[in-house]
Amino acid sequence: MRSAAEDTERVRQLFVAQFGAPKLTVLHGQSWGAGVAVKAAEMAHKANQEKSPFDAVLLTNGVLGGGVQSYNFRMDLRVVYQALCGNHPRPDEPTYPLWQGLPLESKLTRKELEERVNACTGVRKPAAERSPEQQAKLDTLLRVIKVQERSLVGHLNWATWHFQDIAWARMQGRNVFDNENVQYGLKGQDDALNAKVARYRADPSAVAAFAHDADTEGRIAVPVLTMHATNDPTAFVELESFFRERMVAGGHGANLVQVFTDDSEHSYLSDAQYVAAISALLDWTKGGRKPDAAAIAQRCPQVESTFEPAKGCRFMPDFNPAALTTRVPSR
Repeated sequence: MRSAAEDTERVRQLFVAQFGAPKLTVLHGQSWGAGVAVKAAEMAHKANQEKSPFDAVLLTNGVLGGGVQSYNFRMDLRVVYQALCGNHPRPDEPTYPLWQGLPLESKLTRKELEERVNACTGVRKPAAERSPEQQAKLDTLLRVIKVQERSLVGHLNWATWHFQDIAWARMQGRNVFDNENVQYGLKGQDDALNAKVARYRADPSAVAAFAHDADTEGRIAVPVLTMHATNDPTAFVELESFFRERMVAGGHGANLVQVFTDDSEHSYLSDAQYVAAISALLDWTKGGRKPDAAAIAQRCPQVESTFEPAKGCRFMPDFNPAALTTRVPSR
């Protein structure tokens, strides 16, 4: 994230060198890019104590937990999946610590992993075609890890090749994930599962390096607006609670407004909702009143008819996300 933030700043400087200083600059990040935007805004604040080069920040469906906090649930998914299915790796393959994602020399493909997941859980089959054993394993996995069925294979992909990149390309073979004392599921009901789960202890030096690269300090001194789908299958909406806590801890909680939509997609919301959010942020940045969720929701119908399909206003002004620990076990 830090190198991506540095790239963003270089692009901004190239624009200034070519066209001159802009009157207004809004930094927008979506998904993982929202984490990059947070890092870029914080780095700019440190480098320009008097005035940030960014006038405002818009974060949509953001991965806003930094490094470890955003990805702990994928570590949980790897170890619980293996305890249930035992085919990633298979018994006839070399064993390795699951936090590595894959050994460097592995030739496993995404298609092959999908076939393994489907063989164990039947996730790619209609429910009526799954065996009772497949359905039971799938039900347990989704209940314990709290991911959606449609995103299970995608999250396992990230917990495989993304983790491989983190372990080997970023952390020089050190572990950033800790599940040594995590209780999965419910005591009594899931004791046998917990007994089978592989346990790992993180390397403190790796955690510190990962945090330096990806974690937020909550120090953004300009208006920040976040918009998040409440049923986002990729970046849990509970990450917004964690980000709010970081902004408050960093002394800039007053700079944050959060809005939520009744959407179930990660990669894009609706045109009207983006326009309502950015217009409210621009008015605030130019000296207008700080908006609240209700005010932004009221803006949306005013621009909705401009876009097709027209029905694109799904703001939930009264929604308040639960703590991240209600979705991902603390450690």
